Amino acid sequence: MSWIDIGALEDIPLRGARVVKTAAGCVALFRTDAEEVFATSNSCAHKGGPLSEGIVHGRRVTCPLHNWVWSLETGEAQGADEGRIATYPVRVEAGRILIDDAAIGRRSAA
Repeated sequence: MSWIDIGALEDIPLRGARVVKTAAGCVALFRTDAEEVFATSNSCAHKGGPLSEGIVHGRRVTCPLHNWVWSLETGEAQGADEGRIATYPVRVEAGRILIDDAAIGRRSAA
C-alpha cells in the first residue's frame, strides 16, 4: 500500500468526522476514540445523505437524513437496513492520519 498523509488526528474531534476531498470524490474520516479512525464514502447508500454530518456511536455512524446505521469497519448497513458503503484503509502514525492512496484512486468519482 502507498500511504498519504491527510491531516492531524487532533483535527477530528472524538466521535466526530471530517471530509477529505480527493481526485476520486469525498471521503469521510470518523474518529471513534483516542487513536481510532475509519474512512468511508461520505455518501449514504440509501439516499445519498452526508455521513460526515451523522452521529458517530461506537464503530457506527447514523445517517442524518433517514437514520440508517452503517458499520465504519465493514461498510455494511446495520439492523433491518440493507446495503453497503465504501470503506478505505486508514491508519494513525505519530498523530497523523494516513490513507491508502491506491484504495481511494480505485473509487469511482462522486
